[in-house]
Amino acid sequence: MADISERDPLVLFMPSGKRGRFPVGTQVLEAARQLGVYVESVCGGRATCGRCQVSVQEGNFAKHGITSSDDHLSPVGPKEERYDRVRGLPAGRRLSCSAQILGDLVIDVPQDTVINAQVVRKAADERVFDRNPAIRMCYVEVEEPDMEKPLGDLDRLKVAIATDWHFDEIEVDFHLIPEVQKILRKGEWKVTAAIHHDRGGLPARLVALYPGLKNEAYGIACDIGSTTIAMHLSSLLSGRTVASSGASNPQIRFGEDLMSRVSYVMMNPDGREAMTLAVRETLNGLIDKVCAEGGISRADILDSVFVGNPIMHHLFLGIDPTELGGAPFALAVSGAVEVKSSEIGLPMNEGTRTYILPCIAGHVGADAAAATLSEGPHRQDEMMLMVDIGTNAEIVLGNSTRVVAASSPTGPAFEGAEISSGQRAAPGAIERVRIDPVTLEPRFRVIGVEPWSDEQGFAEAASSVGVTGICGSGIIEVIAEMYLAGIISEDGVVDGSLAERSTRILPNGRTFSYLVHEGQQSITVTQNDVRAIQLAKAALYAGVKLLLDKQGVDHVDRIGLAGAFGTFIDPKYAMVLGLIPDCDLDKVKAVGNAAGTGARMCLLNRDYRREIEETVTRIEKIETALESKFQEHFVAAMALPNKVDAFPHLAAVVTLPEKKAGGGDTGDGGRRRRRSRD
Repeated sequence: MADISERDPLVLFMPSGKRGRFPVGTQVLEAARQLGVYVESVCGGRATCGRCQVSVQEGNFAKHGITSSDDHLSPVGPKEERYDRVRGLPAGRRLSCSAQILGDLVIDVPQDTVINAQVVRKAADERVFDRNPAIRMCYVEVEEPDMEKPLGDLDRLKVAIATDWHFDEIEVDFHLIPEVQKILRKGEWKVTAAIHHDRGGLPARLVALYPGLKNEAYGIACDIGSTTIAMHLSSLLSGRTVASSGASNPQIRFGEDLMSRVSYVMMNPDGREAMTLAVRETLNGLIDKVCAEGGISRADILDSVFVGNPIMHHLFLGIDPTELGGAPFALAVSGAVEVKSSEIGLPMNEGTRTYILPCIAGHVGADAAAATLSEGPHRQDEMMLMVDIGTNAEIVLGNSTRVVAASSPTGPAFEGAEISSGQRAAPGAIERVRIDPVTLEPRFRVIGVEPWSDEQGFAEAASSVGVTGICGSGIIEVIAEMYLAGIISEDGVVDGSLAERSTRILPNGRTFSYLVHEGQQSITVTQNDVRAIQLAKAALYAGVKLLLDKQGVDHVDRIGLAGAFGTFIDPKYAMVLGLIPDCDLDKVKAVGNAAGTGARMCLLNRDYRREIEETVTRIEKIETALESKFQEHFVAAMALPNKVDAFPHLAAVVTLPEKKAGGGDTGDGGRRRRRSRD
């Protein structure tokens, strides 16, 4: 690798979040390889396979100190021109094997070109719900025209619907009015009317009309997460999940965490429009995918439900999220939103409606409301804590008596960003880690590889995907295991004196790192990595403590870990780290994509829409930034698992180390050690 200067261009790859400086003239593909960013290339850089496509994100990315522009790449050369002429190159795409770096860049690696793409693990659960959808399929036989009864065809259709289905007051979507006569005659006066009737007391609406009998209708439920998007296609009549699909949220390229995206909008005049367009394009792609998997047409989708955190909610609706960037964190709209899908850039059937759940508060959104609906703390006597861990953790605590909620800015560290060897969950990422407390030797498991690293067949199985980094669940486990093995102290300091015992402890400037894997791409955990995780988990735990204070309790009876990350972290290690409070481990459960489940509940039963709309009005929002005890709780939560809180349930199943403050002193190579505390 050439010598790197601070004057060399800074290149940030998305969605991995990996970045580095490279001399002018470096091929983008070479930069990606040096950073461990997976960009596929099977033609050896001859610009014939087209697998190495990338695109430049233009704009001012203030968080990263990057102003990115197309002209910061070399002009299109003969190889790219030939490929485009022969095979076609999508607009805005470049071949990274030919394009050279000329200036600062934010490079997007399109997920449709990546075989080893991020694993979006948000499948629908298998719970069965009572059905009462907002869409009713009403078969009627309409009286034929009669010169003695000069009533219009549409009006006679309304009479038939009122007679047979008791919808006495019906409004009609305008797009159907020119089509009614043709459809009635095609069906020989026998038709199926799709009636949308969400709220009692309001008129029903005719949104689609089919000749003859049509006994099926579909809807989609979608959770727009800040990192990943999960979509489920369901039969509105049977309740069956027909297909599910997921994708990375394309807005990651504008900022890994939510506040970075708000900053991007503030710094770039067209930032809001760009992010709205990006997410809607991805949603349309997912709609096509689930329709193809389910064997249906987009026109068969008649209803849809979406959830997301407040910033995702606003950007999806095309609302500027700037007001959410600072106190008082004002939402443009907090109640449920109901619109025609075509009005928000999601063309399906012309009559398809979209329902978006209400937000709880400025940073506790419709996704938290959906998760609350799914898990129902407001329906039980036990004190339940529900945590959805993402770039912004949303926390709900309560029971049937009282429910409180808060958000904590955990940042993207739990998802692999801003960690030296971090990456998102994809084949090749370390997801499980165990460390021998005597030898300090690690063993680990990699996504896409069945054997553990110390088991026979690992090397052969891992050869196809490599060992490319460490994802969120692996980061949690490795730092918890480092603590249990005595490699880091209660205060999170890597004990440099252990370098005498193990070659796994490596000097790293004035601090030390732990070597997890040595290979073509070494995977280490640095002191800065430990600090990043401490800061993230302390922010989350401090938020939980504030809710406990508000409830006047010192413990929880049950914990639900929501979201894809919550599904794949081991509750024991989350507790060792101090990410969640002490609790009987048997009552700490992953609840999967609870937000997606709540969205599906609202899709299949309109009564759930009324339940969550009423529940949200009773949830008390705690603003952590305004609470005087937040800093006190935060400082205590920096320790592993916590400086002041006891963990008796955890101690019953895990042997926690004796507390020592600091480990090896990181300023002098570990020669001077602090005295251990009793």
